[in-house]
Amino acid sequence: MLTALKKVVFSTGLQNPKFTEEEKKGEDYEVRTYHATRWMSTAVSGTQWDPAIRTGFQRLFKYIQGNNKDKVKVEMTAPVTCRVDPGAGPACESKFTVSFYIPEEHQESPPEPSDPDVFVEHRKELTVYVRTYGGFSNEKMKQEELLKLVESLKRDGVQYVEAPYYTAGYDSPFKLTNRRNEVWILKKGEEQ
Repeated sequence: MLTALKKVVFSTGLQNPKFTEEEKKGEDYEVRTYHATRWMSTAVSGTQWDPAIRTGFQRLFKYIQGNNKDKVKVEMTAPVTCRVDPGAGPACESKFTVSFYIPEEHQESPPEPSDPDVFVEHRKELTVYVRTYGGFSNEKMKQEELLKLVESLKRDGVQYVEAPYYTAGYDSPFKLTNRRNEVWILKKGEEQ
């Protein structure tokens, strides 16, 4: 517990999913192709981003602390991603799928979740446009950064998928400086 908590607090030495960075088209975003991997995920429906992510994070944190069929503790990884499938309108419920990357040692055979709301997600290889930003991210910042990324992609004439899209957070809430957050938009043809 102490090791996992220390890694969550300091966000150091965490495993990340592997990706290949492609040639940049714009100065303000990257193009990455993530390898096919397994993630531990949970879906939350709601109208607000931040409460949905908190709920999903708590479920997944319990899983890595041993709330799984094997009672195995699983190392914390980064980033924590959130796939957003927007609702039909501004006041409609959206689906937020919060996910932890499964560490390499468990990729082939992750411990089975005990919580019926937690599941193994088999992510296919995907190519995303990524905008990175700092600070303590919140719903407003995510929306603003997403709009900036969309503007950049339009400026550069890049084909992209409007929805779903992803957010990614790399740091513990206890990390005060040099924070890393991202928004990801799928490359056209990458619909999942």
